[in-house]
Amino acid sequence: MEPGWFPIALVTALATATGDMVLKARFSRLSAAGMAVVRSVAPVPFLLPYLLFRPWPATDHIFWQTLAILLPFEVLALILYMEALRSSPLSLSVPFLAFTPVFIILTGWTILGEKVTTTGLLGILLTVTGAYCLHLKAGRKQWSAPFKAIIRERGSRLMLAVAAIYSLTSVLGKRAILHSEPFFFACFYFCLLGLVVPTSVFMARHIGLGSPRRLAATGIPDPRSQPLSWTAVGLAQAVMVLSHMWAIHLVNAAYMIAVKRTSLLFSVVYGKIIFNEIDFKERISGAALMVIGVAIIVLAS
Repeated sequence: MEPGWFPIALVTALATATGDMVLKARFSRLSAAGMAVVRSVAPVPFLLPYLLFRPWPATDHIFWQTLAILLPFEVLALILYMEALRSSPLSLSVPFLAFTPVFIILTGWTILGEKVTTTGLLGILLTVTGAYCLHLKAGRKQWSAPFKAIIRERGSRLMLAVAAIYSLTSVLGKRAILHSEPFFFACFYFCLLGLVVPTSVFMARHIGLGSPRRLAATGIPDPRSQPLSWTAVGLAQAVMVLSHMWAIHLVNAAYMIAVKRTSLLFSVVYGKIIFNEIDFKERISGAALMVIGVAIIVLAS
């Protein structure tokens, strides 16, 4: 573990929440595919100069194999992420990313035979309790109502799926970094996503996948229509990408991801300040419990 990783990871969390806030505020009228295009293309002008003016590190077949596995999962997670942002309140969707370390524990037990300690189980229970508290107002008449509300809230369900996918991509991303270099991988991978995502949306539109009418109308948004908003998203994403790769190179991936997930606290605050979302006390309390649960999981790992 290298010193100085924590503030870098915290910058990652703030940049993540800020990017999500701008996307929801300025681009939620688009389809999920359109928002995914914005999120993937906007940071490219900030990241591409590194690739053009710095020598590339040596890479091996493991790097390219890992990249081939990562890309389809990343695109799928991005589409689901954007649909969750546009279809649900920020403070009810983003906090479910806190389940990523929970899924990592479950997949670790299934694939690697790793055991969950008593402390780790406590962290899982706190994370689930935090999710319960996000919908606590809906459950004042019946204790099971918050669980039903989670089932009803589409954004919450989608973010759970995203958290599951990220439990895989976080580990694979660390592996790719170990077979290249942090800043190179950050810039190369996300510039590649800036090409792959709009190409995928374009192809889906023309072969009739998804909703053709919505894709035709909003699938490929024009950066000239909202230049300041595009710049804000691009800058936030570029900062997130670079600080993420830097921090995860300095410390165990589980520690870094746990700190990054404090972005959900920033998202709940943004939800209140920017979007005037209701039930702030319940949601900030639930989000705080989820963060505590994540921290306990990390300490138990």
